[in-house]
Amino acid sequence: MASYSSYSSWPFFFFVLVSSLCMFGMNISITSAQLSSTFYATSCPNLLPTIQAAVVNAVSNEARMRASLLRLHFHDCFVNGCDASILLDDTSSFSGEKTAGPNANSVRGFNVIETIKTQVEAICPKTVSCADILAVAARDSVAALGGRSWVVQLGRRDAKTASMSDANSNLPAATLGLSGLITSFSTKDFTTKEMVILSGSHSIGQARCTTFRSRIHNETNIDAPFATSLKTSCPTSGNDNNLSPLDATPIIFDNTYYKNLVSKKKGLLHSDQELFNGGSTDAQATTYSNDNPTFLTDFAVAMVKMGNLSPLTGSNGEIRTNCRKLN
Repeated sequence: MASYSSYSSWPFFFFVLVSSLCMFGMNISITSAQLSSTFYATSCPNLLPTIQAAVVNAVSNEARMRASLLRLHFHDCFVNGCDASILLDDTSSFSGEKTAGPNANSVRGFNVIETIKTQVEAICPKTVSCADILAVAARDSVAALGGRSWVVQLGRRDAKTASMSDANSNLPAATLGLSGLITSFSTKDFTTKEMVILSGSHSIGQARCTTFRSRIHNETNIDAPFATSLKTSCPTSGNDNNLSPLDATPIIFDNTYYKNLVSKKKGLLHSDQELFNGGSTDAQATTYSNDNPTFLTDFAVAMVKMGNLSPLTGSNGEIRTNCRKLN
């Protein structure tokens, strides 16, 4: 299993991270600067090993859960920031994000986060936010699958509301073309290069038939035998929830995703293959298809930026004792 970053590793990693951020031209906002890798060093010193152990236990029971935890963090951060709003059940005052189109019957792992929260509350009551648990669990999932680890900045607080409409409008759809993907990520201050990097999260996990049906039945920029192999389990109608791997190594975090796009036209989703379809991102997809170490490093750096999307800090929000509901 890949090694996990600890508080003591921060000085060295900070130098590497700053260099990487400069390379990518990433800007750290004033808000995210309030986060700190040592935020719980005194108030909850056993936080990181507690989350890591819980993630390891969860994925030993279901390997797919690693990808689910990463996706849960992404779908939280892309809607009004990394504030654990995706975990809230609907209330009389708002319709939450769980039942939004991109999340319903798709985003999963809520039970794992609830289990982790219960364990954390037992050792550090009313101290650690659900948003921080999501961020650490995503990191641990990637590292456990062979990806690079990264130092998670901590100190987020939890939202007091959620928005189904914002989830419906903010999360990039599997049907988006390249220009739509670039625009969707740009609204969150990600460059086109960072969009291609973060799309590499599809190196792991599976997708439902309903998200790739149109591609395998109607599109031409797809490997014909590959499309044919999927049509039995994903016909033109029905079997919406049947699953297919997003790449050929769905439980290993590597650059196979890009290899599938570049040399085989085996992107499962329309939005995947758009990264290599005669457009401006072809060169970057090709680079990553040939250079796994660079992809892994770049992904870890981009995930730090992802975790810094509009966090609630200071006196904003709250520290939920139950991630599903407000205090």
